[in-house]
Amino acid sequence: MSSELFDGLSDSLSTQAADLKWRLQRLTDVLRGTHVSVEDYRPSEHDPLVDFDGIDGFEEVERYWVNAPYAFISINYNDDDNEHRYAVVEPSLDDFERDLLDQLFEDIRDTLIFSARYDADDPEHVLREQMRDLVSEYGVVVETESFHRLFYYLYRAFEGYEKIDPLMQDNHIEDVSCDGYDIPIFVYHDEYSDIQTTVEFSEDELDSFVVRLAQQSGRHISIGDPVTETTLPDGSRAELALGQEVTPRGSAFTIRQYDEEPFTPARLIDFNTFDLDQMAYLWLAIESNKSLIFAGGTASGKTTSMNAISMFVPPRSKVLTIEDTRELTLYHDNWLSSVTRESLGEGDDITMYDLLRSALRHRPEYIIVGEVRGEEAMTLFQAMNTGHTTYSTMHADSVQTVINRLENEPINVPRAMIQSLDILCVQTLTYVGENRVRRNRTIAEIEGIDQRTGDLDYSTAFEWRAGDDSFQQFDSIVLDEIRDERGWSRGELLRELRNRKKVLQYLVESGVTDYRQFTALVNEYYAHPERTVSRIEGRVDADITDADVVADEG
Repeated sequence: MSSELFDGLSDSLSTQAADLKWRLQRLTDVLRGTHVSVEDYRPSEHDPLVDFDGIDGFEEVERYWVNAPYAFISINYNDDDNEHRYAVVEPSLDDFERDLLDQLFEDIRDTLIFSARYDADDPEHVLREQMRDLVSEYGVVVETESFHRLFYYLYRAFEGYEKIDPLMQDNHIEDVSCDGYDIPIFVYHDEYSDIQTTVEFSEDELDSFVVRLAQQSGRHISIGDPVTETTLPDGSRAELALGQEVTPRGSAFTIRQYDEEPFTPARLIDFNTFDLDQMAYLWLAIESNKSLIFAGGTASGKTTSMNAISMFVPPRSKVLTIEDTRELTLYHDNWLSSVTRESLGEGDDITMYDLLRSALRHRPEYIIVGEVRGEEAMTLFQAMNTGHTTYSTMHADSVQTVINRLENEPINVPRAMIQSLDILCVQTLTYVGENRVRRNRTIAEIEGIDQRTGDLDYSTAFEWRAGDDSFQQFDSIVLDEIRDERGWSRGELLRELRNRKKVLQYLVESGVTDYRQFTALVNEYYAHPERTVSRIEGRVDADITDADVVADEG
């Protein structure tokens, strides 16, 4: 080895050793003489863990906790630019605490892997104890506030979602969107719509985070296979892209969050996505084994509505759900859930088409498919034609667009088979005044093929009127079919719709948001309809009469 090369290597090693010595000495200096206290944090006794001085040029309009006492959200507004800004406020660390956090992170990662007392049911306790042990091993003494600030960042890294953890814990957020390196993350807020946040990732941070999201969900992502769709451990749906192969601005992700508690039909009525007449109509149609599809654009609420109306499925009926990523939640005893699977080097992919073919051998009465977009649609309509009741969703913004998509590439369902579809609900994400809302724009009924033109005929049973944000009802062929199938008179049909409207209105006015409670009352109605109506009669504010139903029918 030349003397120049040897001298250069020697200088490099000396520099690294000096740097390591300096960092250790700095850490020792910081920790010497501090006070040990790892008691529970109490806001009344300890200093605040977070502080916020605002954003230059913006005025704070709202703040709320998402993980008290560690993290809160501050919504800010700039009047000149008419722009809101979403600020994530977390504990601030000084330079000394950052050094200690780096050391804790490296050491605790190894100790957690080999910890004999690891308890997956209580990771917070395990992490806290491991941190306490390491601090003791270091001979470190820290103040209560410092201990809890450090613990927050460790827990966020190991059990949370790192930088976006506060966003994932915010119940007001529907979408989290990262478009590349060093670009502010945007979120869709249920009150402020699309809003820029103060969170962004560097290149190394973002690449590492995207890989971690994929691994946590049991998916593979790499530069050679840079795109994947998955369901995160908390049930959120994520689309991931790694590197700059397909996303030139860098790794990217979009996360769609879902409530842990699915929306009930009562909540959709309360939000005026549907009205009482529409929901009573859908309830009766579902009980009567009518097949339907929910269509609409992105974020129009298709899956939410399909999940909600599935609560009307009669108890003990066999239900089978098929999805690419897990989104549907049913409170139903006889429910078989199935999800597609990508092969990870062994075996073949299990596609939605494979699951749908297999589903027919389980002899389900109701088949719910997350979304049809290809060859599985043909099998879905074959199931309809053989007597299975099916529900699904599609991306389309009108009734005619749905029909066109079904009849053409890549779906190619024969027109004669589409006749087996009974109902088509088209939803939209729109504005009422300044508020962005979801509305069921149209409920259409498939009538059959026009013998003169050969086109598929359909009629409108309900339509949303944007002018006064109300719904108009028209004559219904589906209701006429149900009346004939059940042998009811028109009066009996109207009485049945009236009773269901009373039950739904009672649930809305009682504020029943829990899907278990909602399903329990629906099942009670199936078992004892008259007794259930008598029990709730008089508890609803509005008087729903046969005359109301007749007027709506007209």
